[in-house]
Amino acid sequence: MQIRIHRGTQEIGGTCIELEAAGKRLLLDLGLPLDGDVEDDGIHPKIEGLAGSPDLLALILSHGHVDHWGLAHLAGPNIPVALGAATHRILQAAAPFVPRPYLPAQPVEFTGGTPLTFGPFTVTPNLVDHSAYDAYALEVEAGGCRLFYSGDVRAHGRKAALFERMVAHPPRNIDVLLLEGSTFGRLNAEHRFPTEHDVEAQFVDIFQRTEGMALVAASAQNIDRMVSLYRACKRTGRTLIIDLYAAEVLRATGNANIPQSDWPNMAVYVPQYQRVRIKQSGRFDLLEPHKPQRIFGEDLKARAATSAFLFRPAMLPDLDRAECLTGARAVWSQWDGYLKQPRGEALCAELEKRQIPLEHAHTSGHAAISDLQRLAKAVGPKMLVPIHTFEAHRFPDFFDNVTVRRDGEWWSARTQSESSLAS
Repeated sequence: MQIRIHRGTQEIGGTCIELEAAGKRLLLDLGLPLDGDVEDDGIHPKIEGLAGSPDLLALILSHGHVDHWGLAHLAGPNIPVALGAATHRILQAAAPFVPRPYLPAQPVEFTGGTPLTFGPFTVTPNLVDHSAYDAYALEVEAGGCRLFYSGDVRAHGRKAALFERMVAHPPRNIDVLLLEGSTFGRLNAEHRFPTEHDVEAQFVDIFQRTEGMALVAASAQNIDRMVSLYRACKRTGRTLIIDLYAAEVLRATGNANIPQSDWPNMAVYVPQYQRVRIKQSGRFDLLEPHKPQRIFGEDLKARAATSAFLFRPAMLPDLDRAECLTGARAVWSQWDGYLKQPRGEALCAELEKRQIPLEHAHTSGHAAISDLQRLAKAVGPKMLVPIHTFEAHRFPDFFDNVTVRRDGEWWSARTQSESSLAS
């Protein structure tokens, strides 16, 4: 098996891996760089026959974050795109609400533990703990070689048991481990992240100290966070108010254990910009499943002191008109780096103008270095290659059998000693 990492050996985001065996090829992820523009041809990976080629058999998506699928539209309509079944449903649910929706023309849905076969490649997805729902590590076998791609993984979310299970029962006889290293350069090796249960406790504390409405800025697709937020609302007697987009994403999980709009302590508010979009698209059917739980602008003021509102900056005009921000407190529940970007700075200015204090309650979607070490030790690969990291040069200080690769170079899944024996 030959391997080429198009992007990821020197940066976080925009991940794309090309594999070749027996004259056939396979892609693992096709992401948009974190600061990339989809219209910029200069960031498009140079993959021969990406728009359509008989030897390019499929694109496999590890999970539903844009930095792993944001350039998938470049793959031709005849190329099968394999992705988790729930990931596919969430992309479908998000499509009416986002400016650049993506839905594969030839989707192949998978679930954890069920192998897929594409020509000489056998791909086994392994469900992992990550801030994206339905995320997978990918085990690929071809040409007598075995590769394990971690995707994005962590050990401190609500599905932490999946990580512990993988460490206890790792894939065997792995020639190459492509291991993500998002946390390198962001924290020291001894650092431990808060768990999602810790984030829930932070929400409880903040809600108890908030006289008015709690405005929580969090991603609706971070399902673990939605669970933490809902549980904190129940514990403090608040109602979680979500928008139509979030309600549809939660419904798309298909998981009876995930909060839904018709659960107690839940309500749905459709902001003005979503009402306009629904009217323009004629998608009034999206409202039907949530009608019994729907509330309106005139309801917000009376509910403010007993509510947590899943918040986006575009909703501020609605909240101003509703006059429901007296005693409000905002909670940033995403990566704090976004607040240093222009839109984040603008939000902070808007909150300050309204005298709304801002607090933080968040944890990483990526594994601590010590957890990555546990995973690597359990897998015991013949070669460990850093990916999804700005700090590949630091890996030899923490792992065995590290080989640092460069974007765009082809290399063999066999170790150098094995290659010498074979020749």
